[in-house]
Amino acid sequence: MRSFYTLFLVASLCVLSSFFQPLAANNATYEQRRLAYIDSALAHFIGDDITLQAYKGVPVDTAALNSLCRGILGGLNSDFDIIKLIRVLYFTNGQYDTTILPAINSVPYWLRANETKRTYWSENHMVMWMGSDWLLHEKYGRAIDSTLDKRLRHYLRLKNEYGFYEFFSSVYSPYCLAGLLNLADFSQDLEIKTLATQAAQKLMAEMLMLTSDQGVFYPAAGRNYYGKYLTPYGQNHNNLIYLLEGFGPMQYGSHAGGFLASSTVPVDTVINSWVPAMDTLFHVGHTLDSGFVINSDIIGMDKTIFQWSSGAYFHPEVALETATLLTDSNLWHHVDFAAFSGLSGVSLSSVPALATSLSCLSESSVICGEDIAIFKHKSITLSSIQDFWKGKIGYQEMPCVGTVGTTPVFTGSGPVITPWDNRNADNANEDLPYVKQKKNLALLMYRPEPVPAFLNYTHKQVSLYFNDPDFNEVRNDSMWLLGRQGNNYVAVRRSCTDTINGIRACDIPNGQSWVIMVGDSDMYGSFNNFQSVIDQSQFTERWYYDSLTLQEVYYAKIIMDTTIIEYAWGVDSVATGINKLSANNGLKVFPNPANDQVTIDLSAFAEQSISIKVTNMIGEVMYSDKTAAITENKTINIGAWAEGIYLIQVQNGQQLYTQKLVKK
Repeated sequence: MRSFYTLFLVASLCVLSSFFQPLAANNATYEQRRLAYIDSALAHFIGDDITLQAYKGVPVDTAALNSLCRGILGGLNSDFDIIKLIRVLYFTNGQYDTTILPAINSVPYWLRANETKRTYWSENHMVMWMGSDWLLHEKYGRAIDSTLDKRLRHYLRLKNEYGFYEFFSSVYSPYCLAGLLNLADFSQDLEIKTLATQAAQKLMAEMLMLTSDQGVFYPAAGRNYYGKYLTPYGQNHNNLIYLLEGFGPMQYGSHAGGFLASSTVPVDTVINSWVPAMDTLFHVGHTLDSGFVINSDIIGMDKTIFQWSSGAYFHPEVALETATLLTDSNLWHHVDFAAFSGLSGVSLSSVPALATSLSCLSESSVICGEDIAIFKHKSITLSSIQDFWKGKIGYQEMPCVGTVGTTPVFTGSGPVITPWDNRNADNANEDLPYVKQKKNLALLMYRPEPVPAFLNYTHKQVSLYFNDPDFNEVRNDSMWLLGRQGNNYVAVRRSCTDTINGIRACDIPNGQSWVIMVGDSDMYGSFNNFQSVIDQSQFTERWYYDSLTLQEVYYAKIIMDTTIIEYAWGVDSVATGINKLSANNGLKVFPNPANDQVTIDLSAFAEQSISIKVTNMIGEVMYSDKTAAITENKTINIGAWAEGIYLIQVQNGQQLYTQKLVKK
């Protein structure tokens, strides 16, 4: 049956997948660049280049080879090195077998009980471990476990059909690609070879979507590190971009660059997929519920690992499976789960309810089924993940990033730390914003969910990465900050004009709204004209209480030329942690109805700090005041107000008291 399926698959791919399976050899320009890259890398040798030495048939650097082999047993990321050694084995026909095989056979290739350091579940690690295991099996007859064949094929089909969960990741995508290229270049199994080739081409084409004409790749991403946004060139992913498109300065070699330069995978259609301009909504993955169906043929531990690969670790719908695996395999002290080891004493039956109560933390690691807005025009890009776990604790996600020539612009929530790459690599945002993007304009709204004190996520500041020295010109225009690099422009509307630790940042814990817009001279003419468009924009921000839905609503709207983005973010009392009381909650207002003045009885709040707000029925704030150590009643003049119903709110800590007022 499998042989028939394989033949059918290959025939279908030949007919239907011409984009990813070109019949012609790679074009001459690419071949010249590839060969020059190899020569350059070997002339500027680093340890990653042993794959190119093996490919060229020159002696592999002994020190680099021995260093890799020594690090396999104790390394946290042994698979990063194993895939390089696999490539050396295949290129050198047994010359280094006695050195390499003992080292790479010293570790398990799939999760076992009591593991404390190696990771087998995120999608880049999965393909590196599974692919290496499979290739060792094919070349040396290595014994494999009973599930490898099925889960490897399942993984490759999953990537081809639904894309990559760690989307647009300049950290992880190059390693995922390296694992796929090993399978595409060396597997003897026709189906695996074909699927791996197609997946590798798909991954490279997706990377090029957000690559500018200068070879800069600063994307919104499902998983990434801040360090990948601080320099435009010289990183692992830049080697791939240079090889494929020739963009940016000459690169001298890297882990992934060595794999692509020595690969036989056709790349012409990948190269031709790059376009200088784009305005699209790109969907990746599937819903979490669909994932349960997609992975239904995978059983036991493997099924849980596939769920984890989509970011579903402690989400309430998978929390029981996660806790069961961690308990049964004694993994609570693994480096990836040690922070949650306090849960190891909780009964398994209680875990789903606990995960639900901690939804601010448990849900937002999921990175499948997302929509990414992409705008690109030559040397500028703007990309963002639409409506992605707003208000919840973030992980490595980069929700919105603009590119202006060779510099990025983005915001990040949490403690204000400088330099940016000193921030927590596992937590790029302490709370994720709501983001909506239309064309080259994005609205970002921050409204953190309440977090239990023991989680220690208490920093509600929002910082702006805007590196002034990268720009030829920087202008402050009221709340707007504008930058020009050459003929490329950016404008950021800040939530405030403050700085913290020398970084532009705002400490407004309840809610903040920011706007990012990019452009260039082709779109707006001069920088002055760009600023004129900004000056004519209209921005609205307000809070109001929706008495129909009983929600506190945070509203923001930006009108830029003919583009309008707005969002009303309503949160009920359960989500906010504010106890809303009924109209007869003891808040006394007199007279009511009133004509010229109304008095609020504040005797119940003696010596307490309170805030008072009065809104009309469409949410407009008519009066607001913050008063410390109140000792008397508050009288408000309402003579100029229109007749109608108003809502008076008095908040004291986490208590919110409301009362309707009728103006006659």
